[in-house]
Amino acid sequence: MSDLNGLNALVTGGASGIGLATARLLAGRGARVAVLDLDPAGVPAPLLAFTADVSDDASVRTAVREAADVLGGVDILVNNAGIGALGTVEDNDDEQWHRVLDVNVLGIVRTTRAALPHLRRSGAASVVNTCSIAATAGLPHRALYSASKGAVLSLTLAMAADHVREGIRVNCVNPGTVDTPWVSRLLGQAADPAAERAALDARQPTGRLVSADEVAAAIAYLASPAAASVTGTALAVDGGMAGLRLRPATG
Repeated sequence: MSDLNGLNALVTGGASGIGLATARLLAGRGARVAVLDLDPAGVPAPLLAFTADVSDDASVRTAVREAADVLGGVDILVNNAGIGALGTVEDNDDEQWHRVLDVNVLGIVRTTRAALPHLRRSGAASVVNTCSIAATAGLPHRALYSASKGAVLSLTLAMAADHVREGIRVNCVNPGTVDTPWVSRLLGQAADPAAERAALDARQPTGRLVSADEVAAAIAYLASPAAASVTGTALAVDGGMAGLRLRPATG
């Protein structure tokens, strides 16, 4: 498939997990892709790699400018960079709250703000934010993370309204629990990793974790001309977790 031929894409947090799967898929469908990451070492060709810290405005502006210069513009922005947090409202101190909100919410603001002048010159501009099922479902021990992703969902809708008349579409994907290095690290910290993995699998009606490639496919759709009439939408990629209420399985 080459439906993204001639389009230029930026993917933040694109050195691993969902970001890398997305960058590879966009490139495979014809786009020229630049990855922005804290540590882009090892990003494979033909992806371009730029060092950027989404919590630092100067770093973001420099990376976006350099990437846009090399690519010749920006048509697609995938705001994927983010960090996680565990705990109830009692467990995370103010510093953690500021850090997670700074990366997960203001990181999107900084990167989009830097990319907007380039997106406005595109004839097929699209922004896709990586949100989460945590924005719409109450998950235990995810108070801080859920608050940050709830903000991402609201921010996506506001951005879509602000920029639709400029020809810029803004959407987000809401993944369930995705089989990424970050989730693997969390499982490794559990008292019984196998039991914790089984519980996460069972929480999703499909009975398994979502793959990074499945989320990437949803992002690529929203970014592509095939979704030209789609804006202000949150696309769940969660194995049915958001909407299905299955009866307990019986033996």
